[in-house]
Amino acid sequence: MNEEIGPFLKSTLPTTQVELTLSGKNLLNTDILSKSDPFCLISMKESWQNRYFEIARTEVIQDTLNPEWVKKVILNYNFETIQKLRFELRDEDDGDYDFLGVFETTLSELVSFSGRQFVGKLNGQTGQDFGEIIVVCEEVASCKQIAEIQFNAVGLPSSGWLCLGLTGRDAFLVISRSNEDGSYSVVSKTEVAHGTQNPLWKPFSIRATTLCNGDFDRTIKIDCYDHKNDGDHKLIGTCYSSLRSLSAQNEPPMILINERKRKEDPNHSAGVLKVYKARIVEEVTFLDYIKNGTQMHFAVAIDFTASNGVHTDPNSLHFLSSQRLNFYELALRGVGDIIQYYDSAKMFPAFGFGAKTPPTFQVSHQFPLNGNPAHPYCTGIEEILVQYRNQLSMVQLYGPTNFAPVINNTATIATQFQDGRHYFVLLIITDGQISDLHETKRAIINASALPISIIIVGVGNAEFDNMDALDSDDALLSAGGQRAKRDIVQFVPLNKYLSRNGPDQFIKSQADLAKEVLAEIPQQLTSFMKSHGIKPQNATSNVPPNNSNIVPTAPMS
Repeated sequence: MNEEIGPFLKSTLPTTQVELTLSGKNLLNTDILSKSDPFCLISMKESWQNRYFEIARTEVIQDTLNPEWVKKVILNYNFETIQKLRFELRDEDDGDYDFLGVFETTLSELVSFSGRQFVGKLNGQTGQDFGEIIVVCEEVASCKQIAEIQFNAVGLPSSGWLCLGLTGRDAFLVISRSNEDGSYSVVSKTEVAHGTQNPLWKPFSIRATTLCNGDFDRTIKIDCYDHKNDGDHKLIGTCYSSLRSLSAQNEPPMILINERKRKEDPNHSAGVLKVYKARIVEEVTFLDYIKNGTQMHFAVAIDFTASNGVHTDPNSLHFLSSQRLNFYELALRGVGDIIQYYDSAKMFPAFGFGAKTPPTFQVSHQFPLNGNPAHPYCTGIEEILVQYRNQLSMVQLYGPTNFAPVINNTATIATQFQDGRHYFVLLIITDGQISDLHETKRAIINASALPISIIIVGVGNAEFDNMDALDSDDALLSAGGQRAKRDIVQFVPLNKYLSRNGPDQFIKSQADLAKEVLAEIPQQLTSFMKSHGIKPQNATSNVPPNNSNIVPTAPMS
């Protein structure tokens, strides 16, 4: 593989990568009987785009007007471009939300700000005070180490008397890293340990870059709180440490101190915090697997349903022209030109779905673009494009839009290859909502235990609500009482990468489309390997078979 071309081994890199830590102050309260449950939606717009697109959102924090979100936002900062950012704060309300204010700035303004905490005034449509958003922007250091830590506490003060007995605390920890100006940014929180003065929290893993930006001597603050349902959590005590101390053998207990109560009572004790166990491990990366022999296999499925419009109609998403690529060709070219470098054989099974196919013209939910069910492989992206055009003149666009058949087919193949030497990526290009949503969810959940990733590229102007539901970045997909083992779906709307001048004059679309479409594959691949205990060296024992030897075994109809 040419290392100058692959999207994860680029010769053209961003100026740097930065991490944003977000918090809010004095937010608007939209609830009557409690406080707001705020979260932040982060959107970006580059100079060539005419609207903002969501890039991340934080977790929801219950009952607070001063949230400190744990989830970080990692961005590629490009010195030579204007990257506009929009922070919209919302109050979660049973699946809906109330508006809490918005702030717009540029990434360059955050990067160039001389202080550590950038404070932005939230705006709204009324004259109300919406409060502030606080952004800490820090360059991400290169570090592959992960800290695995488990804390316990001993002798926390009781919360009072109940039935003549002392009651324990509902304690949880908030871990923060220090900033250069002496402030702290929250990086992690434990679960609540209920009703005990001697809690043992579950172990957690955190990247060293997140915990201390790779600086093992950087100060870490640990606050122990007593959880309250109204969000007004009570501080039990605070201690300070560093990753070097936390990971050291036989590190002495840390005394929890509540400065306010210590002033009132010099003998006040808030208990001690101990490191129950800790270790630093080296992160195994996507490239470790690729360089040690894991072979990636790509399959393509294209939507031939009638909602796209016939290929002779200039308004159709399938419109064939000698002057420009149509939307499906844009997606195939933008993604395919990148992914083909990770498949040494460059043999891709390519299918269509949702059309009536000759000679019987029965509806098919999976038919080979090359017309050969026994060997549905195309040599490179160019042949896929040729066969795609050929099929448009042969089939009758129909429906419905069923995803489950092509997903189940890829899963059937992947079931035979779970030793870490092979990983499968299914690219689905579609124009609309899914007809078999329940079956698709079930197929994705079943496939989540297999070496598979699914990329869905949406073309056209549909809302694609169902697609966003499948792309479970914040919560694993669930259906019928079953939950996915891991997130394997990435959805990206093609329109996000088309310029305001029209689809034939897009700017940067191919490179940026490929970057976002493929962004989650490294983590998805490594999550499968780790969940199965597969290390990179295990993938090198045999030479992977030619991709054309991995043939579909599921029915083609």
